[in-house]
Amino acid sequence: MAAAGLSEREQAGCRQLLELLGTEELLALTDTITNRLVHPESRQEAISAILVYSQSVEELLKRRKVYRETIFKYLAVQGIAVPPSSEKHQLIAYVKQYWDGKLPSNGSESGERKTHAESQEKRSKSPQDDVHHLGEEFCQWFFELLNSQHPLGVKSEEKWGPQHFWEDAKLKFCYNTLEKNMEEYVGAEMVSLRLLSLVKEEYILFNPNLNANGLKCVMSRHGLVLVAVAGTVHRGNVCLGIFEQIFGLISCPIQGNTWKIKIVNLKIVGQNALEPGVQIEKPSIKYESNQLQELYDGKELAVFEPHKF
Repeated sequence: MAAAGLSEREQAGCRQLLELLGTEELLALTDTITNRLVHPESRQEAISAILVYSQSVEELLKRRKVYRETIFKYLAVQGIAVPPSSEKHQLIAYVKQYWDGKLPSNGSESGERKTHAESQEKRSKSPQDDVHHLGEEFCQWFFELLNSQHPLGVKSEEKWGPQHFWEDAKLKFCYNTLEKNMEEYVGAEMVSLRLLSLVKEEYILFNPNLNANGLKCVMSRHGLVLVAVAGTVHRGNVCLGIFEQIFGLISCPIQGNTWKIKIVNLKIVGQNALEPGVQIEKPSIKYESNQLQELYDGKELAVFEPHKF
């Protein structure tokens, strides 16, 4: 019987792909997906738990522990040739097409069909799609890494620190519990340490809502990518309230065109400061794309006042 969120074909394919991961990665992935409620004693138990608790192929393959290289290797093993420069979200699309029977393996797809498929993809894909995928992958990476710094969190192989920020990075942190407070920090070290303290010392965990309403991304004409995300904040089993966060990302060419954080604007509204009747299950970003772009004045984000949740 197939897992609740996966078809039998998807389950079989995911099992083959997960076999390419190391045991430590499988166990860490199981901890993340099951919130450490399942403790497998073998690789197969770990894979089974991952499949059972995964709601969709996208949710599973977008996980940080499912590396781009692993997906590429899986496609190669299946005899599917894809451009080596393909980004992770493109590789996931190839995998889905293969499992749907739309992408034959062993190079049996004719050159004419490949050309047609590639042209169709180019026509249907816009620059905004690329920016949205970038924002989505960034948020998955950022919040998984930040939450891993919690004393009880699932530890990440990657290290948190100022290396993920530009030297002149800025953080504007507004929190509203019983009264409004604003903090500002400048410099990669200070920004990194303040965000770290929220999780490591104040025991806060961030749960971003990465669906269409909880995540919006745009690129300014100067190349700054603005990523706006909303979600809930928790301490233990208690939901403390909601957050809205806007990141400004700039590409760093000397580090292989990776993206580093230039600006962080964070607002947290405590549950006791919410208006009566406000639903917090799925916080959303109320900004339209053009409004988000207008927040950028060519130098930095202005002190923002997010829309009411």
